[in-house]
Amino acid sequence: MYGDCQVISSMGGNVVSSENLFSPQIQNPNFNFLPFQPLPHMIPKEDNELLLRGKEEMDSGSGSEQVEEKSGNEQESTEQPPKKKRYHRHTARQIQEMEVVFKECPHPDDKQRMRLSQDLGLKPRQVKFWFQNRRTQIKAQQDRSDNVILRAENESLKNEFYRLQAELSKLVCPNCGGPAVPGGISFEELRIENARLREEVERVCSIASRYIERPIQTMDAALAMMPPSLDLDMNIYPRHFTEPMASCAEMRPVLPETASYPESNNLVLMDEEKTVAMELAISSMDELVKMCRANEPLWIRNGENGKELLNLDEHTRMFHWPLNLKERLSEFRTEASRDSAVVIMNSVTLVDAFLDANKWTELFPSVVARAKTVQVISPGVSGTNGSLQLMYAELQVLSPLVPTREAYFLRYCQQQNLDDKTYWAIVDFPLDGFHNNLQSSFPLYRRRPSGCLIQDMPNGYSKVTWVEHAEIEEKPVHQIFSHFVYNGIAFGAHRWLAVLERQCERIASLMARNITDLGVIPSPEARKNLMRLAQRMIRTFCVNMSTSSGQLWTALPDSADETVRITTRKVTEPGQRNGLILCAVSTTWLPYPHYQVFDLLRDEGRRTQLEVLSNGNALHEVAHIANGAHPGNCISLLRINVASNSSQHVELMLQESCTDRSGSLVVYSTVDVDSVQLAMSGEDPSCIPLLPLGFFITPVELIRDAGDEEKSVPPSEEANGHISGSLLTVGLQVLASTVPSAKINLSSIAAINNHLCNTVHQISAALSSSSTPSCPDNGNGVGSCAEPTSAPEK
Repeated sequence: MYGDCQVISSMGGNVVSSENLFSPQIQNPNFNFLPFQPLPHMIPKEDNELLLRGKEEMDSGSGSEQVEEKSGNEQESTEQPPKKKRYHRHTARQIQEMEVVFKECPHPDDKQRMRLSQDLGLKPRQVKFWFQNRRTQIKAQQDRSDNVILRAENESLKNEFYRLQAELSKLVCPNCGGPAVPGGISFEELRIENARLREEVERVCSIASRYIERPIQTMDAALAMMPPSLDLDMNIYPRHFTEPMASCAEMRPVLPETASYPESNNLVLMDEEKTVAMELAISSMDELVKMCRANEPLWIRNGENGKELLNLDEHTRMFHWPLNLKERLSEFRTEASRDSAVVIMNSVTLVDAFLDANKWTELFPSVVARAKTVQVISPGVSGTNGSLQLMYAELQVLSPLVPTREAYFLRYCQQQNLDDKTYWAIVDFPLDGFHNNLQSSFPLYRRRPSGCLIQDMPNGYSKVTWVEHAEIEEKPVHQIFSHFVYNGIAFGAHRWLAVLERQCERIASLMARNITDLGVIPSPEARKNLMRLAQRMIRTFCVNMSTSSGQLWTALPDSADETVRITTRKVTEPGQRNGLILCAVSTTWLPYPHYQVFDLLRDEGRRTQLEVLSNGNALHEVAHIANGAHPGNCISLLRINVASNSSQHVELMLQESCTDRSGSLVVYSTVDVDSVQLAMSGEDPSCIPLLPLGFFITPVELIRDAGDEEKSVPPSEEANGHISGSLLTVGLQVLASTVPSAKINLSSIAAINNHLCNTVHQISAALSSSSTPSCPDNGNGVGSCAEPTSAPEK
């Protein structure tokens, strides 16, 4: 019926043969009027566009079916091609109207098609075919779009499949020999994460049990039934371990690269809360002043050691907390202490340091791990008097065996006139009493009204009276530090004031210009830079030797007391050696006074006796800076005399030693000549990389009980039953790899553990040979890392 036909294009002049269009797909020309469904993936793009245009012209039945009559010349000519029907395209108006209807109703019924055909001057059949072809065209476009998406997903899946195949081919960890899983995450790291989550569950259960007043069972019982997923052969260690060592997973804790402050839940005081905070500040200030100036019966002096103890009953009678905080004496242990000292710093400078979080942290590098000012509630008059700030602080002891203490608190500063004398008073008081939008630390630590009263003295000195009052949740502490912590020495006023007194002398030395130093220090600016470099070394050592910033430590069970801890850090920031740092810390009780241990470790001449520290090389002091009245408070630049030294290659060591009533520090780090010359020339020394090692010596004095006679406790030289000694904490750091993402291997752990044990053993041997200890050996060996002498329990 239709035969071959010609399709007039929209341009009006191009003629396309239907045979070229439809012959590859449709074999019977009698069915050319039926809707055609093309196969998108088999038709080229150009042919496809032409096909769609042809369908609009022909398959919709939109032609007028009017055949032009031949002219006389055409009828007479027998050579002309046979006549063909020409189909006219729909007009623009017809297509526009049908497009409008198609958008609203793609499937019109008979009535709608009849009405539309009458309006447009078309046949109902033409309208029907146009809608059919339009739906087919839309479907074809959607199919092409889906095809593109599926092809992309297919390629992505194939790439993922090839990656997984490559990962599965590496089933053995090249570092520890343990199994690994695809994606670069080893089973050891998963076990470390599991241990961290277990501690988090225990912490949450402990907090929740206090509020529901019943214990919550943790997952320890279930986890204890699970067999370990990794067995290690301990024969690779060069020394004998009395107990099985922890698995590879437990020996590789991974720390966060940057330590962030705990979540404060947008802790900001509103206007109405600021009024309450100011009222509490005034009340807390009044309590602090009375606690600083009162004596008995509020403070009772201990006849044994002369220290003052707070009478809790008298304190409760004298001071009523304004908001009537719920007392939980059964869950909290109260620590209270008071001390006073004269420091070489005026009151204005002291107050400014206390109100600046950064200066406060630098003033107490061994006590304050980190601090920040969260909100300035009241700036005060002239920036200090009447200032009220919301602060956060984390307090530390230089050992991973003692947990840090974190707290949000309010700090208030006020100038007062007492007995016709002017004082500056700074008080810290808790925030959680009236502000509930606060995340609790673990263990819970609440800083009750504490602070200091500062009185100006002649010649730039100040008398500081310090009161420390806090409530800490009862948590077990390692037995070697139990006396140090439970007696309030670790975070008490005695330690705060001792560190403040020493640091004030150091700052005075830093600002002095009339001190003659020894050695090659060309200018006062070079002296300041060298002191700043040493201060940063001390600060870095203190932070890295504690559990601050959530640093995780793992015990090596090579001794009965398990005092050896290791950890790893990934360092990428400037000022430190970049790479994977392996740290090891051990604490040992020694029956020698802390000053005797300090004199051995700070003296570079005597320290050469310790082969493990000096490698048999002599040290020569090339620069010396005094930091205080005590000869042990100094900074030294030492030249390491080794055979490899030459004019082109010189090894130097920067060392700072400091001591006070609360303990002693000896910290040192190797530095290259170029770095020292950079500091000496007056350049900023903050970019000089340091990896400090050192010692922290804490004096310990116990009171001998009658029950101690059966425990083979060494007798004391002192007549009143006191047991004198010291706790020696040794901290070592090594650069395990220059690649921060590297994995630590067991040989590195064994090496640093062996080095740590040899260090403690040689220190004990040197002390034993140089003088008679204050309490004799009990027969089990003193200071051995494999069998460290534990502090006698009271």
